[in-house]
Amino acid sequence: MGKNKKTYDDMTHFYGRIWILLALAVIFSFPIGACLYYHAWPGIGPVLKGLIGVAPIFWTVGFIEVLTFVPMLGTAGSYLAFVTGNLTNLKVPAALTAMENARVKPGTEEGELVSTIAVATSSIVTTLIIAAGVLLLVPLTPVLNSPALKPAFDNILPALFGGLAVVYVSKNWKIAVAPLIFMVVLFLLVPSLSGSVGVLVPVGALIAIGSARILYKKGKL
Repeated sequence: MGKNKKTYDDMTHFYGRIWILLALAVIFSFPIGACLYYHAWPGIGPVLKGLIGVAPIFWTVGFIEVLTFVPMLGTAGSYLAFVTGNLTNLKVPAALTAMENARVKPGTEEGELVSTIAVATSSIVTTLIIAAGVLLLVPLTPVLNSPALKPAFDNILPALFGGLAVVYVSKNWKIAVAPLIFMVVLFLLVPSLSGSVGVLVPVGALIAIGSARILYKKGKL
């Protein structure tokens, strides 16, 4: 009997884990390289002090993002998105919009294919734009710092998710009621949280999933 041929998912997990580990190594290479070059090590105490302040938040958000975004993006799209980053602002909206336009559903083979292509395209376009931005940063600085453009930059994320909300809320408004009420009340009570959209998007998604489950059990969906 010959060896069983590895499936597409097996190969995706194999190479995905390799790229995740490589990305992790690259992330740590700069601070370690800087410490080696300058012969300056912060010591375990300051490192732990800094981690205690920020690590629990990032670990929690990372765990929630995996549970929230992986079913949307599929296996290959998720590995690619988590390696390249910026899921909430770019990768997830790009994948959802692409699947919507292709009329395929998340969680299907067609949906995963479209999602992977969308995430890959978004990553390439982002890289090209960043490269152009680095080259043109100095000439464009007066324009980007213009007071006339400040309101536009402040509202990029609300405009992005507002456009997506029109499409998805109109499909099933019942699911959107609970997270919408929660976020409106939260931002009215604590306006300072308006800068924590990246953290609250997965929270809103979990609330929507929970409310959808309750409505489904009650036969209202």
